[in-house]
Amino acid sequence: MNAYDGIRLYLNSRFRWLHDLVYKIFETYRRFFWSDEFCIKRHFSKTMGYEIDLSCPQTLNEKIQWLKLYDRTPLHTICADKLAARDFVEEKVGREHLIELVLSSGVPDDIKAENLPDYPVIIKTNHDNGGVVIVNNKEKLNWPEVRLKLRSKLKRNYFYRNREWPYLNIEPTIIVEKLLLDEKGNMPMDYKVHCFHGQPKMITVDIDRFDNHKQNFYDTEWNLLDCEWYYPIGSGVPKPKGLASLLRVAEKLSKAFIYVRVDLYLIDGNVFFGELTFYQGAGLEKFSKVEWDYKLGSYIDLSVLNKSI
Repeated sequence: MNAYDGIRLYLNSRFRWLHDLVYKIFETYRRFFWSDEFCIKRHFSKTMGYEIDLSCPQTLNEKIQWLKLYDRTPLHTICADKLAARDFVEEKVGREHLIELVLSSGVPDDIKAENLPDYPVIIKTNHDNGGVVIVNNKEKLNWPEVRLKLRSKLKRNYFYRNREWPYLNIEPTIIVEKLLLDEKGNMPMDYKVHCFHGQPKMITVDIDRFDNHKQNFYDTEWNLLDCEWYYPIGSGVPKPKGLASLLRVAEKLSKAFIYVRVDLYLIDGNVFFGELTFYQGAGLEKFSKVEWDYKLGSYIDLSVLNKSI
């Protein structure tokens, strides 16, 4: 049974109403009676194995939790929205860094073969992560199943999972973009630049993401770091020819934020924007060496907000 079969069984089940009712009651209770701070502390302790002290956070994961609670601006919501962020990117670095937008809609029925071009595209939503649909041949795709998946995603408010505030007020929308491919017809490497107070400090590269996921971390000179963060370290990745351009774009896009991960692609030396992520792994991914959690945490100065907890 695949994921779509499971969704179909669930939607067709005569007990669906009971499941939905129980889940809705629990979600309503959690939304209205559990404070953001309570949820964050509870999830952190269950996942990380120790209690967080929000009055004096030290590690990166701890400070990410603090930022969820106290660093909340309208710009965070704009930039967490993959559709609205396009205007921000165009203003800061120029339209040439945007991937071609084919279609955007809040209606799943708009996502069908006749509304899409003949070249490869990628379908996703603007308000969550994962679950993208890659379309290489629109005539061979099961469009009813795609729309079923999209309907489910549009109903979800990503904020309530880990209390990542920027997602709370995003209007869910489906986005279709041209699929980026390199000169060999392969999907390009995804470079995730971790920026602290507008300064790139570290770059994540994912390896064999859909098979045997590994992850390498490099400094801005492309030296491999002995940082193992949730996934094991993989074999070395060649230094990209457009690294300087990549870092310049990341710096410009990160200036307004205390901490943000800027996801970018390189095609023939040209830099393309992927997304902005404010809470790496929701601040719930363990380092194999805890000193890295402290080292990266030291790059964040929370006093710049001049807020008391």
